[in-house]
Amino acid sequence: MQPQLRPLPQIAPEPTIPAKKPRFPFPRYPTGWFQVAWSSELQPGQAKPLEYFGKHLVLFRTEGGHAKVLDAHCPHMGAHLGHGGVVEGDDVKCPFHWWKFNGDGACTHIPYAKKIPPRATLACWPVVERNGLVMVWHDIDKQAPAWEIPELPELSSDEWTPAFYKEWKLRTHNQEMAENVVDTAHFKYLHGTVNLPASSVVFDGPNIHMISPTTMRTPGGLVEGQVESFSRGLGFSTNRFTGLVETLLLGAVAPIDDEYVHVRFSFTVKKLGGADIMKGVGKAFVAEISRQLEQDAPVWEHKIYLERAVLCDGDGPIARFRKWASQFYPDWYMEEARRAYARAE
Repeated sequence: MQPQLRPLPQIAPEPTIPAKKPRFPFPRYPTGWFQVAWSSELQPGQAKPLEYFGKHLVLFRTEGGHAKVLDAHCPHMGAHLGHGGVVEGDDVKCPFHWWKFNGDGACTHIPYAKKIPPRATLACWPVVERNGLVMVWHDIDKQAPAWEIPELPELSSDEWTPAFYKEWKLRTHNQEMAENVVDTAHFKYLHGTVNLPASSVVFDGPNIHMISPTTMRTPGGLVEGQVESFSRGLGFSTNRFTGLVETLLLGAVAPIDDEYVHVRFSFTVKKLGGADIMKGVGKAFVAEISRQLEQDAPVWEHKIYLERAVLCDGDGPIARFRKWASQFYPDWYMEEARRAYARAE
């Protein structure tokens, strides 16, 4: 007698989980210089963990005073050099087995081995320390830096106040934040400025240079002034304000991962009058710029990107800006991002 086989239960197919649609039809990590720390945050002999460009990194300052950035995980057994790593001379020492790596990412010493394995290396990142910022060069193709960061004389002048800092973590993209510079209409309707700035804008290689007359409200009435904005790439910008008081704002934005960026502002004000006057002016100006950024934040964090935005006269050179911004993504990287964006629609 043949055994009676019970029919197998019908198993419903697994539901297809759609790929998460990227927020933007362009890559997440542009080419350029990006701030990863303020110089004052890193003492000689100190190592600290970083997370930028979707990667874990280690930042350390050699005992000779040079800032270095490497990929964080030791090629030996995967320990993170930024968590418990120790700086000795020009090297950072892994906390797990004491392998040492120099600022170029080469393993220089293994305390229990006679021969260093050829693959005992870490990727190193180009670093420049300027204007009180530690900046890293990112290029998806690992190309050498294509431009330099300018020296800002105000930040080393006795005629200007020591820099003071603000920082935020925002769910947006470098390009979206940089686009604000040329979006003239939002300054009046979101931030409440007196007028729409009639700006002159020049796009030149990796740079944008813009001059805008402005009218500022003060307790004594309206004051005419000017804002001169300069951007080099999508990670570094300056704004020089004149009229009420001369002020420099250095803005730096670095992508952390697929969702967030790290925004850092460094401010300095030209000295005039007594220390109490400068303290008051500086605090008031930082508060106003911070207010404007925090008004932008919920827009950036919840808006969508429209490739075919319906623009009108008075919107500023947004189309020209977007064409300029495309230079910071290699063609293959842009195409890859566009395919991912289209697949998830």
